[in-house]
Amino acid sequence: MTDRHFTLSDQIALGIDQALRTVFGKPQVTERSNPSDDVPETNQLSEEEQKHIAGLMRINHVGEVCAQALYQGQAMTAKLDTVRESMQRAADEENDHLAWCEQRLEELNSHKSLLNPLWYAGSFGLGALAGLAGDKWSLGFVAETEHQVVEHLDEHLAQLPEQDERSRAILKQMKQDEGRHATVALEAGGAELPAPIKQAMKFTSKIMTSAAYKI
Repeated sequence: MTDRHFTLSDQIALGIDQALRTVFGKPQVTERSNPSDDVPETNQLSEEEQKHIAGLMRINHVGEVCAQALYQGQAMTAKLDTVRESMQRAADEENDHLAWCEQRLEELNSHKSLLNPLWYAGSFGLGALAGLAGDKWSLGFVAETEHQVVEHLDEHLAQLPEQDERSRAILKQMKQDEGRHATVALEAGGAELPAPIKQAMKFTSKIMTSAAYKI
């Protein structure tokens, strides 16, 4: 049996399906169970604390929507099959994060960002452009993105109330995964991005996180 080679139209159709499932569907865990499954829920959160935690988890959920879009966009335009496969593998792991964050939002009686379609479209475009720039830049973009995500996760872990061990378990596992994705991207040949691009990414991230916390 021969391997199927996807045409551009196949890839576009798959991309649309992925976008619809990410933005409007309910993600299914593909790799691992939720790390908070065995962690008991606390009943000691104030209404204000619960609202703040929900805002943080909504930011992280948006981050995973963007990650899905980035990796899908990069996979579509990657030059090497090995890079394309690496992007798809990372997207599968990020899907776990998406499911975990969504489950936690439901537990907190909160909602996903209403701007998810916008976040997905913008991130997909950035991913595709990074892929067109060449695999070393695409991988470098992944590495820098993941480094900045790890910084955000550290900030969120510091802001969580001590008694919220369920959210903490999720964010700790996400941090470990994101750090590994950055390392893999650099080891695969990712180039370090110019400082102005890094600053632009941080500026864009601030806008996204501020909006996602509330909307």
